[in-house]
Amino acid sequence: MTPSRRQTLRGNVAPEMSAPSTSTSSTTPPARGANLLVPVAADYLAQTVSRQLADAINLGLFAVGEQLPAESTLAGQLGVSTVTLRDALATLRRKGLVETRRGRNGGSFVVGPAAPPTDRLRDRLRELSVVELRDLGDEWTAVSGAAARFAAARASDDEVAHLRALADDLAAAGDVVQRVRANSRFGIELALASQSARLTRAEVRLQAESGELLWTSTESPLDPAEVAADLHRIADAVADEDALAARDLAEQRTRQNVRWLIGAHLELSDS
Repeated sequence: MTPSRRQTLRGNVAPEMSAPSTSTSSTTPPARGANLLVPVAADYLAQTVSRQLADAINLGLFAVGEQLPAESTLAGQLGVSTVTLRDALATLRRKGLVETRRGRNGGSFVVGPAAPPTDRLRDRLRELSVVELRDLGDEWTAVSGAAARFAAARASDDEVAHLRALADDLAAAGDVVQRVRANSRFGIELALASQSARLTRAEVRLQAESGELLWTSTESPLDPAEVAADLHRIADAVADEDALAARDLAEQRTRQNVRWLIGAHLELSDS
């Protein structure tokens, strides 16, 4: 692998996938949160916008301390009016996810997600059936494997460094919020490195739906150090441009995650 080849491949990425976030407060490379937002449907606009932004914040697509895009820019990207966007931001302020600062350098800034209530995670996992979890696993395995395979051929050196930094973050994470954000961002950054907008949107949706469930408190919790080691192996395969190894490692990690979810579901259902 040579830097020039990486640069050549990187030049083919679509414009909406290439612009980095402007955050300077995170210890890891900033995610491209604003660029992963999509226009919303006409019904229940404010609720839909607030949920999409909340998902992005909870998944670490916006870093703590990061300023959201200007209201006019963000509203245009989401396809809503500034009035609707302000209603959505008011909801996020009530949830403690953003704060609005006035003045010359004012705007809406990410405060950060609170830890998801343990009971809520346990209830969500208990309510899912084994069939639903297996179906989730089938899709997630296909998406993660394809993303890893394409990333091995298309990722830049900087993107590989991002992946390794996120694996380090997961190993060092001290609470559920940090684990959710590091692990989810790894999956999303891997999809971004694949330069596939469809795979990236699918990964964002899967992480928003179920990413936090992996860190549900149970008698046999998922080991973040073990997961982080697997993420490092995926990043190494991407760096080596070994598409088959990257795909196999990503699929294996996803299958292990789903097996854990099914085991945790059965444990909670019997309790």
